[in-house]
Amino acid sequence: MPDSPVTVAIHQANYIPWLGYFHKMAHCDYFVYLDTVQYPRGQSFSPRNRIKTPNGVTFLTIPVKHPPGKEGKALYTEIEFADARWKQKHLKTVMLSYKRAPFFEEIYPFYEQALLENNRFLELNIALIEAVAVYLGIPSKRMRLSEMLDNFGQKTDLIVDICKQLGADTYLSGVGGGKEYNDEETLNQNGIRLVYSKFEHPVYPQLWGDFVSHLSVLDALFNCGPETREFLKNNE
Repeated sequence: MPDSPVTVAIHQANYIPWLGYFHKMAHCDYFVYLDTVQYPRGQSFSPRNRIKTPNGVTFLTIPVKHPPGKEGKALYTEIEFADARWKQKHLKTVMLSYKRAPFFEEIYPFYEQALLENNRFLELNIALIEAVAVYLGIPSKRMRLSEMLDNFGQKTDLIVDICKQLGADTYLSGVGGGKEYNDEETLNQNGIRLVYSKFEHPVYPQLWGDFVSHLSVLDALFNCGPETREFLKNNE
């Protein structure tokens, strides 16, 4: 075991994730993008997230397609955009929703740049997450599963394989869907401590009526700018 704890967190590269995603990223030493795992079947937050508009909360959803013959079995690396028209639609919706926000001029350019410069689903999502992480000053080291391991197990075995590869003794998990992957006994047998994120969603000044939580991180960034960094500091 290392002299001081080494903490790993893992997650798929979702589209403009919520604040809790970045809180987890801020409280680990290594954050691993699960780029060579199976893309979810059915509805998920992989290609979409929610923002607040003058007409209420709405989803921004990237239309995606699977390689022929791989419906339901494709990896994240194999997912492509179904068309190109969605980018201008998302940019327009975000602009109309947040142009009155205090930090619109500061945040919108890196959102627009990522959309216009990236023509692959995975690359776009990682580019956006990285732009936000850099803006928020998140110091964890980020890497892709494909850069680390060619072969790996499923669910808890995957966590064990990643932790061993990085010399980590602590796994930081989200409290949502992540729990179904966690076999704490198996982790303990491999010398890995399981810790769940203690993120508490803040209430902050927000446009368009009563506060709504668990939106895309864009909402906090447009409304709070650098102050968003403070939301990531509650202790694990």
